[in-house]
Amino acid sequence: MPEIRDCPAPDPHPGGPTRYAVPAGAVDTHAHVIGLPPDYPLVPDRSYTPPAAPAEAYCAMLDGTGMANGVLVQVSVHGTDNRLMVETLRAHRQRLRGIAVIPLGLPDAELAALKEAGVVGLRLNVLFGGGVGLDAVEAYGALAREMGWHLQFLLDARDLPPIAGRLSRLPVPLVFDHMGHMPTSAGVDHPGFQALLGLVADGNWVKLSGAFRDSVTGPPYADTIPFARALNAAAPERCLWGSDWPHVAAWDGPPRTTTLLNLMADWVPDDERRRLVFVDNPRRLYGFAEAAGVR
Repeated sequence: MPEIRDCPAPDPHPGGPTRYAVPAGAVDTHAHVIGLPPDYPLVPDRSYTPPAAPAEAYCAMLDGTGMANGVLVQVSVHGTDNRLMVETLRAHRQRLRGIAVIPLGLPDAELAALKEAGVVGLRLNVLFGGGVGLDAVEAYGALAREMGWHLQFLLDARDLPPIAGRLSRLPVPLVFDHMGHMPTSAGVDHPGFQALLGLVADGNWVKLSGAFRDSVTGPPYADTIPFARALNAAAPERCLWGSDWPHVAAWDGPPRTTTLLNLMADWVPDDERRRLVFVDNPRRLYGFAEAAGVR
């Protein structure tokens, strides 16, 4: 069994000046809250062991970086135990939304409770232990349609070509994490990245996030710029930004959130398009109030 490594803690000072003004009403569409045993057990088949990442620290990060709202994604180390995420959503009903990880066959009452708490989508994850894979993706698509949710995917875009057609037939919007979570060394012409571009251009969504996961050159992650620009050119109205706080499994050391924010000046140089990514697009997808900055 592979060694389960301990993650370093996130940067305790995530705020600071940025190269541009973060627009009012900005949304961080990708982050996690993490609890520790015994209250919040960690699944035995996890890929890493993180430190605690409580709701208070996440909200402080949002405040420090000028984010009005946030989207919590169920972290893999808690498997399908969504309790901490749901508790956090209920405590911040106007400010936060959630993406759950669930088994099929949950009772209707449990599904309704997730939706009432602020869950707006389901995540399928083939890269980290504790996630739900793609074997039953059609069943998850049907469930998401019934609930009015979308499906979010954590996968390596290099694996997309043989399954892109299958995914394109799902009856709900699809959201792809971290620009396809593939190393930049593969290049923008890789068939997998081209398949991702096609799916996004055809009406699906992508998160401009995870620079520290995709980069092979390290900070300031300049090698990610062509990928972000290609995705934004394909669908400026369906690109999202996410901090990926608390930056789990960042083995070379967690990035500063302001470094990731600064990268957006290169990823999306145009102010109006950047506002789409930060404000208009996520507020539409996740159902936040239209008035920017509402909490």
